[in-house]
Amino acid sequence: MNFRIADTFTASLARLTGDEQKAAKTTAFDLQVDPASPGLSFHKLDKARDKHFWSVRASRDIRIIVHRTADSLLLCYVDHHDKAYAWAERRRLETHPTTGAAQLVELRERVLDENAYADLSLSTADGLAVADTARQPADAAVKPHPFAAMDDAELLSWGVPEEWLPDVRAADDDGLLELASHLPGEAAEALLELATGGTPQRPTAALPGEDPFEHPDALRRFRTMEDAESLARALEAPWDRWTVFLHPAQRQWVEREQSGPARVAGSAGTGKTIVAVHRAAFLARLHLDARVLLTTFSTTLASALQTRLRRLIGNTPRLAERIDVVALDELGERLYRFAFGKPEMASEQWQRAVLAEAAASVRAETAALITTRLGDAFLWSEWNDVVDAWQLGDWESYRDFKRLGRKTRLSEAQRAAAWSVFERVLARLHREGLLTVPALFARLAAHFTNGAKTPFDHIVVDEAQDISVQQLRFLAAVCAQRANGLFFAGDLGQRIFQTAFSWKAHGVDVRGRARTLQVNYRTSHQIRMTADRLLGPEVSDVDGNSEVRRGTVSVFNGPVPLVQTLANEQQETDVVARWLNDCAAAGIRPGEIGIFVRSSQEISRAIAAVTTAHLPHHELDVWVDTEPDKVALGTMHLAKGLEFRAVAVMACDEDILPLRARLDAAADEADLREVYDTERHLLYVACTRARDRLLVTGTDPRSEFLDDLH
Repeated sequence: MNFRIADTFTASLARLTGDEQKAAKTTAFDLQVDPASPGLSFHKLDKARDKHFWSVRASRDIRIIVHRTADSLLLCYVDHHDKAYAWAERRRLETHPTTGAAQLVELRERVLDENAYADLSLSTADGLAVADTARQPADAAVKPHPFAAMDDAELLSWGVPEEWLPDVRAADDDGLLELASHLPGEAAEALLELATGGTPQRPTAALPGEDPFEHPDALRRFRTMEDAESLARALEAPWDRWTVFLHPAQRQWVEREQSGPARVAGSAGTGKTIVAVHRAAFLARLHLDARVLLTTFSTTLASALQTRLRRLIGNTPRLAERIDVVALDELGERLYRFAFGKPEMASEQWQRAVLAEAAASVRAETAALITTRLGDAFLWSEWNDVVDAWQLGDWESYRDFKRLGRKTRLSEAQRAAAWSVFERVLARLHREGLLTVPALFARLAAHFTNGAKTPFDHIVVDEAQDISVQQLRFLAAVCAQRANGLFFAGDLGQRIFQTAFSWKAHGVDVRGRARTLQVNYRTSHQIRMTADRLLGPEVSDVDGNSEVRRGTVSVFNGPVPLVQTLANEQQETDVVARWLNDCAAAGIRPGEIGIFVRSSQEISRAIAAVTTAHLPHHELDVWVDTEPDKVALGTMHLAKGLEFRAVAVMACDEDILPLRARLDAAADEADLREVYDTERHLLYVACTRARDRLLVTGTDPRSEFLDDLH
């Protein structure tokens, strides 16, 4: 018997309490081991239109809805008794007549019978259209109906169920999102993308006799559980169900042969990280003798990648042992130690101190720095972003360097004055045998370029927008010339650590092998639309590769985000505390809530709010280990890679976001623009950690960024 699990089951499981989930999981395991066991309490659902729907008792009030035939058992949904029965009575499992994919279809007439929609305008507030056009409001005619002229065959080819065809044609722009929430995922996503000017991938038609559950659209909705271990992985963390269910567009980029470096982009929540993890596992499975590196720029995110990979591949040691998951800096030190011996690293604190000392000496010896007005803030920025980042080792290299992105033009005299400081820092590094991180990667890049045996056959990089120049050179030296050698996943809108630079100039050209994912699975339409106001409709890199964001669609609705400015911190505490209590009353558990602030100095404000709400909390560290029964508190930098049902972003005050200290330290106009960009990106990252609910607060005078959220 085929034992399958639907994504609707894992989604509904996530909404139960811990004890309820435990009972449901125990029953699910019992069903897989012996579905005919007399200890299982099956009940035929007489009111269900699909006669194969049964309920299975998991506890006194928790029921699992299963679809049972002679040769298959599908876990469909789990909830309290009445809600579970109501869900089953509104749905039917069927095979789409055109695509051939298995679909759980919501019954149109049941939706209308329950008065879920009041009139024909199809607006989000007013509901779903029916055939009686005489009841439409007077202004309905001026609203565009994007699918009014599309015939049945065309709509069916996008996966729309037959009974919903009239409603799709009657839908105006306002109501399409509400309608989409009642359609199978592949149909909803295609219609939303078409309505926003995109070109979605058309579903392929199944071959005669092909299993409907093997269709690409079905494979991301339903998963066959081969054994108890695969079921345990699927049930372990319902929030991570997209590590199991892949969109066909995602699967295409996971499995595509690439002749050179490739990149997948997309806004927060579109599944870039999932694609990266799947890509690493796919390459390891495809090439049985290959070594695969799955990496990112920070230890924090590498830990999260390791967790996701473990959930995906489970207990398969032969596969896991060929995939290394490690942060780039840690990997660099490891490889350097193997090739040259243990590196002695110069910390940022050491570099700042030596730079200041060198500048003071030059000022004391000559008037060069004084007359050229090059202050300490400028010198540190120039050292960090130009001299050290690009490994400029002599005066001629610095003199002739094109200072990409830096608008303060330096005369040759000014450059000479600055170089008199930098050469002293370089001499000190050399004398004490110390390396900076860029210097370490530069030496590794030269090492592998000169013929050393490379440690990996394939490299997959997540959060690629934040890797540095020398890290990219290192990656290019190891794998850029191999088919399927380099694969990047990232979002230019989330770049918060690195200044922009040309990848193509360093041997990594992704033109023709780049794709922007546009279906958002994690964040509601309302939250995504609000957060996207922080960024433009299109983001481009230095090489001219564009990430178009305007066609991105979310697959579900949620409450409109709240953006509030309070008179003082006490009012903010009270507002956030009430919001936290409202979340708890709505069934959102503490572990599904995150609160983020700009820096550690504002953590006390988050603690005050969660304490007032009488909820337990946990402060995140660099390992970002969340706890299931505690609200997570952390800085915006630690938000990357995390997901919560509800997120509060606090302390968005005028001198906190953007951070005043960073603004004051900006050396020139370009630096100032970079500060504003990365601070804006930080807020975007924090806001897009939320799935269903988002609250953003600040005290008066508030951050100027909050004006963009309205």
